[in-house]
Amino acid sequence: MPKYSRSAQKDVERAIKEMKKGELTSGKSGKKVTSKKQAIAIGLSEARKKGKKVPKKDSNHQSKEE
Repeated sequence: MPKYSRSAQKDVERAIKEMKKGELTSGKSGKKVTSKKQAIAIGLSEARKKGKKVPKKDSNHQSKEE
């Protein structure tokens, strides 16, 4: 059973392409995204908001710097 749906993969792919073009911006600050990991996270987040099949966020990685 696949981890992500094809439509969710397309959202991630679109976010990475936008990042490479320099068009992808982060949410509140509106700064340009330069990190591939951040672009993937934005794509997955958008897919979740649309109700596509994406696993829940891993709470272990939320606040490791405490």
